[in-house]
Amino acid sequence: MHDHRKLGRELGLFDTDPLIGAGLPYWLPAGAAVRHALEEYLREQERRAGYQHVYSPVLGKRELYELSGHWSHYRDGMYPAMELGGEQVVLRPSLCPHHALIYRSRGRSYRELPLRLAELGGQYRSELSGVLGGLTRVRAMQLNDAHICAPDQAAAEARAALAMIRQAYSALGIEPARYRLSLAGPASPGSSSKYVGDPRIWDQAAAMLAGILDDSGLAWEAGEGEAAFYGPKIDVQMADAAEREATLSTVQVDFYQPAQFGLYYTGADGGRHRPVMVHRSVVGSMERAVAHLIERHGGAFPDWLAPEQLVVLPVTDAQAAAAASVCGHATGLGLRARVAGPDSGTLNRRIRSSRLVPYQAVIGEREAGAGQVAVRLRDGRRLPSLPAAAALAGIAAHVAAHRTDLWDAA
Repeated sequence: MHDHRKLGRELGLFDTDPLIGAGLPYWLPAGAAVRHALEEYLREQERRAGYQHVYSPVLGKRELYELSGHWSHYRDGMYPAMELGGEQVVLRPSLCPHHALIYRSRGRSYRELPLRLAELGGQYRSELSGVLGGLTRVRAMQLNDAHICAPDQAAAEARAALAMIRQAYSALGIEPARYRLSLAGPASPGSSSKYVGDPRIWDQAAAMLAGILDDSGLAWEAGEGEAAFYGPKIDVQMADAAEREATLSTVQVDFYQPAQFGLYYTGADGGRHRPVMVHRSVVGSMERAVAHLIERHGGAFPDWLAPEQLVVLPVTDAQAAAAASVCGHATGLGLRARVAGPDSGTLNRRIRSSRLVPYQAVIGEREAGAGQVAVRLRDGRRLPSLPAAAALAGIAAHVAAHRTDLWDAA
């Protein structure tokens, strides 16, 4: 496995600058293209699964996080409060308090549930300098997060969230190191400042998540003391190049915050009922997800994620116009494409320098005259010369399918 910090800089994916600060990387065009493709995939999967996307501010009043419990139980991971207009505001450590307020912005009926709110939003963690590294431990992150308010559908929603995580991993070509059921530590809920809520509710939530893991046929381990302060969770663990583990995806069941925020819905009986909050992140933060993808694929990303998906290679300057036409057609189909002409070196040199690009379209005199391209795949395979329009349509369709193999006209 590769080191994402070294390879990410070599490939021009991301970098840092001391004037911006430690743990605050910036994304270069190639890395931004990977991240954007991942974001679009996640939004589309969520939309198909019935999620509604929202935006919420990265700041909140201190009272918001006192109400949610973060100020009491997670303050060491938060930035200090800032004085603003006679009030104290805080960079948010989590999106869930904001989504709770969106839920309670108006009355809710049982007919609306489960209500699935999703957001790709900024979160901020006051990490110590000694633990920061590349994209895996940062001080500002963009988290793919969602919160589902449901009553008796909580188990089904958590199960569906786990299935969505596994589907995304298949499309990304990654595998978890292990699944962990993160539980409270020796100090039980209600008896320690680390955990909140009724121990019986914790047991109920833990049994629910264990049953979901079992029903999914997944081997899992219990992790004592790894739970969130408000409830147990399923953590999907990934290993980096140094075999260090980190949580990438998570599914959590939370009975505590709905009560704290006074969330309710009107049931079929006309009465007020308390919903359950399911916290769910398919790939965690964009930073940590892309770090793992770099290490897993060594820069040779699946075609739908690749910063450049197609490079067009005219053999000589005489094919420049044909190459520009093919590249324009590819761009019009949504592909990330460019022309690498003879001014960049010999054909063999240009082929080698584009070795991480999934598809290369070579255009010689014969191809230019016939409106064709000779397609070379990243894995070394060569396809017979094909009509340019047919080749591009095939590549575009394969990219849209979010697979990990490469298109082959055969």
